[in-house]
Amino acid sequence: MKIPRVVHVLSVVIVLVAGELPGTALAGDGALPSDAVRGGLWLRGAGEEAYGSAPTLHTYVDMTVTGMLARVRVRQRFHNPGARWAEGIYVFPLPEHAAVDHLRMCIGERVIEGQIEERQQARTAYEQARRSGRRASLVEQERPNIFTSSLANIAPGEDITVEIAYQQTVRHVDGVFRLRFPMVVAPRYIPGRPLALEDRIGSFAGGGRAMATDQVPDAGRIGPPVARPGAGPLNPVSLAIHLNAGMALASVTSPYHGILDQEQADGVHQIRLAEGTVAAERDFELVWRPLVGGEPRAAWFVQQAQDGQYGLLMLVPSQGPAPEPVTARELVFVIDTSGSMHGESMEQARGALLLALGRLRRRDRFNLIRFNDHTEGLFPRAQTATPGHIAAARRYVRALEAEGGTEMAPALQLALQRGAGQGGLRQVIFLTDGSVGNEQALFRLIRECLGDSRLFTVGIGSAPNSYFMRKAARFGRGSFTYVGDTGEVEETMSALVERLERPALTHIQLELPPQLRLERLPRRIPDLYAGEPLMLAFHGRAMPSQVVVHGLLGQRPWHTRVTLTGGGQDATLAPEWGRRRIEMLMAELHGSGSADARETLRGEVVDTALRHHLVSRYTSLVAVDVTPARVRGQSLDSHAMVTRLPQGWSYDHVFGLSQTDTPASLQILTGMLLLLGALGYGLLRRRACAA
Repeated sequence: MKIPRVVHVLSVVIVLVAGELPGTALAGDGALPSDAVRGGLWLRGAGEEAYGSAPTLHTYVDMTVTGMLARVRVRQRFHNPGARWAEGIYVFPLPEHAAVDHLRMCIGERVIEGQIEERQQARTAYEQARRSGRRASLVEQERPNIFTSSLANIAPGEDITVEIAYQQTVRHVDGVFRLRFPMVVAPRYIPGRPLALEDRIGSFAGGGRAMATDQVPDAGRIGPPVARPGAGPLNPVSLAIHLNAGMALASVTSPYHGILDQEQADGVHQIRLAEGTVAAERDFELVWRPLVGGEPRAAWFVQQAQDGQYGLLMLVPSQGPAPEPVTARELVFVIDTSGSMHGESMEQARGALLLALGRLRRRDRFNLIRFNDHTEGLFPRAQTATPGHIAAARRYVRALEAEGGTEMAPALQLALQRGAGQGGLRQVIFLTDGSVGNEQALFRLIRECLGDSRLFTVGIGSAPNSYFMRKAARFGRGSFTYVGDTGEVEETMSALVERLERPALTHIQLELPPQLRLERLPRRIPDLYAGEPLMLAFHGRAMPSQVVVHGLLGQRPWHTRVTLTGGGQDATLAPEWGRRRIEMLMAELHGSGSADARETLRGEVVDTALRHHLVSRYTSLVAVDVTPARVRGQSLDSHAMVTRLPQGWSYDHVFGLSQTDTPASLQILTGMLLLLGALGYGLLRRRACAA
């Protein structure tokens, strides 16, 4: 009769551990407050006290767009509805190319300006203020597109606003301008072996959801708690945009949100969300198109600063008649079929693949690769695009289902392998939401395995990992794009296929006056594809009056001369320059094999970030009030702010047994089940031996 006892113990352990799973909580009597049905985060205080509600959050976004530059203010208003002092910790996204340079904490009429410091110094200042009862705010970068905002000592019933400001450039492709604002951090797949507690990189006091591994030691800092479906409204967002495009516009639209657009007499557009506020569950994008014939071919901005001049050049090369298409071409389509792609994302990816298959030419070779926990190719090697092979591929695509984890590395390795004796142009099209936490390892793999292939990334879904998509394409010498809605599939994929069919502008060189001592970024100019602009940043004592650009269009020499006069003279370019320099240094740091070289590069990152007042991997913004607010002895509850799943994601497919992430609680539960199973087996063996 030992087996029933083992089963009973097992059931008790399951109940206890399940209380720690995301979205669940067990009070002393198993009951939550009646208000909990409205959703939100509820945590119990010290001892046997009842549950208290966590801080709530409302985000206000103000954007001012001038030509190619956007200045953005993000105001996060924290409110403590409970009866205890609280600390709010919020993981939130920003554009991966945002130059974050300002922090302000507002308590009533009081305003405390943030200062940039090395990351550990800023964290120490924040922790000292937190323990001493002073209000403090800290903004840290976890990834270029993931940040953490910590706010200590929010009094019961109090509102505190944290304002973050950043600058970014507007994206311009195919004559269309796009400005994207991400609203939600999607759960990341965390590969690798779980680390011991002492080896993990600071999880949150309020509870990061993912367990750190040897491949992602900071997993606890990029995995905020996620609300279950039906948890009610969370983290509403308001948004207003002042758009001064500098040209007459044919249209201003937002593909994923309703907007109200009021054009003023001077051509400036005042734009707001039609609903006033929206749920933080999908990226916002604003798209504006110039009138036909009014598309800019070049834009030039200059800033005079104490340490010299900064310049920013956008040039759209006039490529003339399209050259003959490449005769020998191999295309490899890679599709993510992990659990996070379930539902709308999978429909978008299927549609994109089917459209791309329809554009193959008879002389092309192609293959399809799918991956989740496992990787497989449709064919052992690339096949000629015959009607029979394409029909087989269509059947394969229509049967794809989304389940399991997101093991990208094997898929990338397989996709980038070139068969023996195969020549010609080789292009890899990678369709994924990019929801992984081991980006740097994947970037290294791309650099090592790319060869003469080209990698093009297509971000799928409502909240793709834009940092991964952009950088993977950059290391892969390709380009990136997004499909956020099934209605965009045809237009987006048609534009991408046309880009693939036209040779890139390669071996680009810049000719500058030799007497000028200028630093230019990027130092190595990437390939350009049809419709893409050349973006260059400069810093020096003086700016050039003209530049000459040389390159190869296919196999044909190409050049153009650009006069740099006039343009925007009042732009703020120093933050953009600093961000670009930090991005370059970080790429060199992650690619370096020498510890001394990495330490030198780290020092250059810190120096650049401090000089330009920028948040980076190694620097943070911190604001500390000098006056204590919480009396010594009063307890402080720490809360990780709950986020929503991106729109269209399936909670069961992400957090079920076939999930695309590995929460610590599930790993603990799995370990306990295995342990108790072994215990039960041992008891049965002992009983059998005794008999």
